[in-house]
Amino acid sequence: MGLTKGINCGFVTEAPVGDPGESGILCDNYQYALKDTAPVGENKITEIGWWCDNPTEESNFEVAIYDHNVGDDNPENIIGSDKTNAKGTGSGWKVVSGLNIPITAETLYWIAMQLDNTATATDIDYSMSGGEKMDRTGSIATLQDPWGATGNTYGALLAIYAVYEAEQEAVGEMSGSIRQQSCRGTEVPGIYP
Repeated sequence: MGLTKGINCGFVTEAPVGDPGESGILCDNYQYALKDTAPVGENKITEIGWWCDNPTEESNFEVAIYDHNVGDDNPENIIGSDKTNAKGTGSGWKVVSGLNIPITAETLYWIAMQLDNTATATDIDYSMSGGEKMDRTGSIATLQDPWGATGNTYGALLAIYAVYEAEQEAVGEMSGSIRQQSCRGTEVPGIYP
């Protein structure tokens, strides 16, 4: 299958399901981030996931969205995160749902993950072709905020995604029109003809 931005990595409209089928790179005791541009429109992130390439021991993982540091072209500050998640012991997509992280249209962000140390090496899929930029730092027990100095930077794709959806309309406007319609449909003697 391979990694393709907008399908199984970067900002996506729905979560991927299959194995990306790429090479694995060590991710336990590391923080990783993939740079991508937010889609058009006022959106929010509802889910972040990453591909665990091999079965390993249980461990905690973290996910986050970082803003972009123009000066060093790396992640800067966390704008939203979830830092307590059980990896499980099998391979596959490791997912955190129920998020509500607003993002600004056509703005650079970094989708990030961190995995605590596992006795057996845990890998995440990546591809050195077609990538914008991937950043990683080793010997990390929690996502850093700010990100700090880079460990390694690659022109690569990383098997990490963020599902986005459009922000809802203002609730006040919508509920006002519903109230108005409900009143018109009710027949009360002496009030409506």
